[in-house]
Amino acid sequence: MQKSISRIISEFAVNLKFEDLPVEVVETAKHFLYDSIACAYGGYKTKDVNILRDIYSEMGGAKESTVIAFGDRIPAVNAALVNSLMIRALDYNDIYWKEDPSHPSDLIPAALSTAELEGSPMEDVIVAIVLGYEFEQRLCEFAVPGIRERKWHHATLTQFVSPVVAGKLLGLTVDEMVNAIGINGSHNHTIGCPTAGKLTMMKNTVDPMAVQSGVFAAIMAQKSFTGTEEVFEGKEGFMDTFMGWNAKEKKVEPVKMQGRESFDKWTWNVDKLIGGLGNSYKIMECGMKAFPTEALTHTHITAALKVVTKNNIDYDQIEEINITAIARAVDILFDPHKYRPESRETADHSLPYCIAAAVVDKKITTATFSDEKLKDPRIWEVIDKIKGEASEEFDKMFPAKQPSKVTITTKDGKVYSEYLEYPKGDPREPMTIEDLDIKFSGLAEGVLSPERQKQIKDMVFNCEDMCTRDFMNKLIL
Repeated sequence: MQKSISRIISEFAVNLKFEDLPVEVVETAKHFLYDSIACAYGGYKTKDVNILRDIYSEMGGAKESTVIAFGDRIPAVNAALVNSLMIRALDYNDIYWKEDPSHPSDLIPAALSTAELEGSPMEDVIVAIVLGYEFEQRLCEFAVPGIRERKWHHATLTQFVSPVVAGKLLGLTVDEMVNAIGINGSHNHTIGCPTAGKLTMMKNTVDPMAVQSGVFAAIMAQKSFTGTEEVFEGKEGFMDTFMGWNAKEKKVEPVKMQGRESFDKWTWNVDKLIGGLGNSYKIMECGMKAFPTEALTHTHITAALKVVTKNNIDYDQIEEINITAIARAVDILFDPHKYRPESRETADHSLPYCIAAAVVDKKITTATFSDEKLKDPRIWEVIDKIKGEASEEFDKMFPAKQPSKVTITTKDGKVYSEYLEYPKGDPREPMTIEDLDIKFSGLAEGVLSPERQKQIKDMVFNCEDMCTRDFMNKLIL
């Protein structure tokens, strides 16, 4: 009998050991852990994080796992949500984008909270992090084209991975891991509206919620709760529901939807999900963010900054800015709500706002999305001069490249242009440790002293032999 997809995933996850990981994979995992902790300190003061923290403080419960920075000890499932939102809150954590996008570091709190519950060493956390990146990124290439083409959010992918991360730390058996995937994969299919149109706090929270429920699913499985084994390929499973998968014939049955293309070219690349496990590790292909903005803005921001800085262009000299981008970037980032953002969540997903702020201030930082900056009249002077144009040529290059062409015309009739194919932070132009130190410092400013920042950095890069409880305790302010 052929093994199910979730069983193949579970067998690999259960059997992977720290000693199996190449040195460069362990070091890369530490880099992402360092970056994620920086993002968590950046999210420490955000309103959405503090709302959730207050809810769980009032709710109480077993003192199992630590909330980063705050120091509250709350049930592991709840700590996973708050910590994941802290990492995600400023939209500054890592990014992987192939057929689908994702932020694999959203999963790191599933490892930390469960490891703290179990009293596990940090080397086990590193293994779980590597597993999280492995399957989150593989799922981004599983659907061809990605599930976002059918208007679903990438938390739909995360639901299958978070129980693997948590289950690894709980020491689940293969059968229990299969159950955990089946439990969580049955109820976290998330519609795309959190990242469309006028955005709310749910934009950053939907994926952490899938992380939280994955921890709960793993605990349920540990207690002998059962879940659907063929949650991917079975009748009315993930593949069938999203693309009309014929399990018997093992092929997609085309589905036509009003106002959408016929899906006769859709398929599932099963080999991308479960082929060649252990031959290499996907974490080596993940990118980091140089700006606290939606991932598809980064190449365009970088190109715009190059134009204005190289040519000494001030915002009040600009007549027009034209952005050539892939079609999905124009669809996501240029809709009418994006020209008048009223919240941080909408502004950091608005390419007109990001470009306007970049040419006004010659930089993009977390302060770019403050309530005060959202009222800056200079930004509104520029924003309506920015237009987006979709390029079929660029679409053919994506996702291998993330092309951008930014053309700025000044009031004296001169035209300046810059073309880029990928942003800083892409694996082809990775963030250096010095870049990460600067990012950490900016995010932790006013929260941690430079001495504490250095202590945390040293701890992260030498954490293997630490107990996770000690590690988390040292992240408390």
